[in-house]
This record gives sequence, structure tokens and C-alpha cells, in this order.
Amino acid sequence: MVQNRSIRFIAVEKLTFIYILITSLIILFLKPEIPVVIELLRVRLLMIIVIIALAIINSFKDWWIVRFSRYAFIGALLVYWYPETFDINRMIPNFDHLLAGLEQSIFGFQPALVFIQNYPQHWLGEILNMGYLSYYPFIIVTSMYFYLKNNKSFEPFFFTVLFAFFGYYLIYILFPTAGPQYYYQAIGLDQVQSGIFPNIGLYFDKHQSLFCVSNNSGFFSQLVQSTQQVGERPTAAFPSSHVGISTLIILLIIKNRQYFLLAFLFPLYVALVTSTVYIQAHYVIDVMAGFTTAFAFFFLGNLAFKVFTRRFFGIPELTSVLSKKPIKMQN
Repeated sequence: MVQNRSIRFIAVEKLTFIYILITSLIILFLKPEIPVVIELLRVRLLMIIVIIALAIINSFKDWWIVRFSRYAFIGALLVYWYPETFDINRMIPNFDHLLAGLEQSIFGFQPALVFIQNYPQHWLGEILNMGYLSYYPFIIVTSMYFYLKNNKSFEPFFFTVLFAFFGYYLIYILFPTAGPQYYYQAIGLDQVQSGIFPNIGLYFDKHQSLFCVSNNSGFFSQLVQSTQQVGERPTAAFPSSHVGISTLIILLIIKNRQYFLLAFLFPLYVALVTSTVYIQAHYVIDVMAGFTTAFAFFFLGNLAFKVFTRRFFGIPELTSVLSKKPIKMQN
């Protein structure tokens, strides 16, 4: 007699399905070039197949490596989701002129430009660039810490962080901003210093190159520049997900009373937040918005997790074709 096997999707998989659905609808609504649409939807189909395949395998063999792979695959997809926001939002006019103009009206100058000019010291640049590079290790280390130390805390932690990422990515798609490092070079430093911030529309649809904004020859400074040349896109400035996600992780660490981990990561957190303006990746307004939205995603993510872990919510459970009920023979 063959056992009935129920294929259950974990909360982060359900959340990923919903993000795939929402972004697919946005893609179809914006109607970019047909080859682009086909490629974006094809990748989504492959993701869905892999997620379902891992869930099916897990229904037959509840090995820890399979369970871990389900979370690892969802986390690894973030490497794809981030640059994809530019593939979608390049069809929407850029809004950097609004942020730069608001920054100018608040401070009377551009902090992202003045910061590095007034503090060009080699040692400071190295510390802050190291902080900026610590972003993904920051996420990976805390995720593994919760996974290994307290598996019950890991699932809500991972879900809340993923919930925030998807929230930020949807904002980036619908409100395209590139940040000072792209916008300043697009309009020219003369206009920036004169407080003139023109609307550049769809400029970044055809111009995605990123020039060096620092003369620091240090190891971490060069590493940041190298990684940006490879993986950076003129997208995702407002709000700063670097600030938002790292702040959210700090809040989750405090919530779970992991004070040793907090003491270890907090200096990196300070360097990371400060670096976003120093290397001209973000306006100060982006930093403020990232910090504020972190608290919003902290509360919304916790509420959403309670909903997504209910068995009746969202994506229905699949039942294997292998059923323990015998097939009745007809006369």
C-alpha cells in the first residue's frame, strides 16, 4: 500500500510565489520588449519548477539537506531579483531629480558629494567601504546563526527579511531612482554644485555605465568599485535597502535577545549605514527612508508570517499522485 504524501509549501515559498505573480503582472502591464518579457517570464517558470521540485523531494525524504536547500534556494534568488528591478523599471522615467532637489532644499548642499570631499582620508574610506561590503555577509551570518542556534527563530527571521526585500524591490520597480553615483555623472558635477537637478526621464535605459567616484587605492575601496562594475545597476536608491535590511536584522536580533551577536555586528552596522552616503550610493533621504521602513517591515513582516503559516492560507497543498487509497475496479 502506497502512502499518501502531502506536498506543503513553507511560508517563504508562498511569499515568493506571490512576488512572482505581482511582478509578472507588472511586467505585462508595462509591456517592455517582447524578448525581455519572454525571458523574464521564462526565468520565473524555472523558479517555480525548482521550488515545487524541492517540495516534492522533501515530501518523500525529510532530510535536513533538502529542507535547508529550500531556504537556500529562496535566499539565493535575491541575487537575481535585485538587478531584475532595473530590467523592469527601465521603462519608467527616473525620479532622482526629486530626491536630489529635496536633499538640496533640506541641507542646502548635497551631502553625498560633500562627505567624501571633506573626508578623503584613506583609513576612513577603507573602514566605510569594508562596512558597505559587509552587507551580504551581514545577512548570511545572521541567517546561519539563527538556523544553527535556534531553528524555531530562524523561520520567522528569514521570512521577515525576505518580506522586506520584496517590499523594497516593488518600490524600486514602481519608483525608479539610481542614486548620486549614477545621477551626478548623468547631469554633470557643474549642475550638481549649482543646485540644478534636471529630469532625465529614461536616460538610464541606454546609459548604465558607472564611473569611479573615489581615488582611494585601498583594498576595500577597490573591491567595492569592482563589485559595483559587475553587479550594480542604476536602480534601488530609495529607500536604501542596505540601511533598511541591516536595521531590520538588528531589530530581529534584539527581539530574539541575541545580545552577543548584536555586540559583534553593531560596529559593522554603523559603518554600513554611514558608507551608503560616503560612496555616493544613496542620498541622506534614502538612508532616513530605509531606517523608517525597517520598523514598518518589522511589524508587517511579523504579522504576515502568522498569516502565511496558517495551513489554509494562499497556495494550496498539492497531493502526490501516489495515493494510499486503492483504485476501485469497475465491473
